[in-house]
Amino acid sequence: MDFEVRTGRLLLRRWLDSDRAPFAVLNADAEVMRFFPAPLDRAQSDGLAARADALFDTHGYGLWALERLDTGEFIGFTGLAPLPEGIPGAGGVEVGWRLAPTAWGHGFATEAAMAALRFGFDTVGLAEVNSITAVVNIRSRKVMERLGMRPAGEFDHPRVAPDSALRRHVRYRLPAVGKPAETALTDPSGGRDGAN
Repeated sequence: MDFEVRTGRLLLRRWLDSDRAPFAVLNADAEVMRFFPAPLDRAQSDGLAARADALFDTHGYGLWALERLDTGEFIGFTGLAPLPEGIPGAGGVEVGWRLAPTAWGHGFATEAAMAALRFGFDTVGLAEVNSITAVVNIRSRKVMERLGMRPAGEFDHPRVAPDSALRRHVRYRLPAVGKPAETALTDPSGGRDGAN
């Protein structure tokens, strides 16, 4: 199966070795990782890239490397991954993204996530897609809402320290019957999100 997906401005593709260095810079950036427990070192970042790409072979979906079509620049990732155990909706699939600060504010997160949702619903045949984030991550929550997702409850994330301001998370969900309208999925602007 060809896992490559194009939008008006982005190429969602399998990972290349050349993505690892800019991905490590992204994952070491304190602002990018603001809503995660800690930045990642190079080994952790490389491991994440390898696991993200391996999902395509094991699940038929995964986390794509994101490349701007106009510049060829790697700007982060978006895609689909299994929800981990201990999380509401575990066993289901989540859509997620992480973009470099230079890509914020251009609607890329929304545009790429809409393409991932289309792939999940139309190609993989998923019945529902979830997304989770820290309650305080307003920018990502706005992207989720632009995708047509609705809150499905809050929970304390088991992998975040009990005393962390990031422990409280919210799960959003979108059933296939509520997937974004075709016009939203093909909107080349993808909405202006500013989210990472």
